[in-house]
Amino acid sequence: MNQIMNIDEFPMQMFPLGESAIRIELGTSIHPDIHRRVKRVTDYLDKHPFPGMIECVPAFTSVTVFYNPLQVRKLHIDDPELKDQTCYEIISTIIQRLASRMNDTSSDQPRVVEIPVCYGGEFGPDLNVVAEHNGITPEEVIDIHAGGEYLVYMIGFAPGFPYLGEMSERIATPRRPSPRTSIPEGTVGIAGMQTGIYPISTPGGWQLIGRTPLRLFRPHEHPPSLLQSGDIVKFRSISQEEYESYRGANCR
Repeated sequence: MNQIMNIDEFPMQMFPLGESAIRIELGTSIHPDIHRRVKRVTDYLDKHPFPGMIECVPAFTSVTVFYNPLQVRKLHIDDPELKDQTCYEIISTIIQRLASRMNDTSSDQPRVVEIPVCYGGEFGPDLNVVAEHNGITPEEVIDIHAGGEYLVYMIGFAPGFPYLGEMSERIATPRRPSPRTSIPEGTVGIAGMQTGIYPISTPGGWQLIGRTPLRLFRPHEHPPSLLQSGDIVKFRSISQEEYESYRGANCR
């Protein structure tokens, strides 16, 4: 069973996800307008959590809200509209009550984060692959990649891994036929029309074009991810000497 409601006349569907989560679907495609709806819901719930809520996690087209079922039932037992409902029905009703308040749009400008990248060489072993696939030079790949502005749609796959959108079709390249078993922290990759940064050493199948000296995953800080959903990323090409200088200065 799912519940359907509207935010700005846009259908917002809710589905149960196990016994302690609910998924709010806000669209069916990866698009900046859908992302803004996702961020609006996430920002509101982060600032105004309902009793029993644990956290909410944004994705490309949805927000998953995790909650404590025992707390939800206990804290809402005296509400005549909610006392005989299941936990999922209680959360659905609460979110419907909050929906009109989620229509308030924030005037805050997105945060712009510059990411220095040393392209090619040992840091970007697939730079030539991307160039050859698109019939351009490695230098043109660098110029195009570093010349864009990228929306952080979501953080996932690995702690702090940003899925970035709006990459130019001129450098779009399919994933590798087989993944590498280990990709170094900070490596910048391309997969199809997306680009991203590996925040920790992990297996992966993206085409690797460079590496940043910045640490994206900072487990001892709050929040632990340098980038957040809604940020705008701008890449800046740097030399290997600059890369080593960044690392030597323990850039954060």
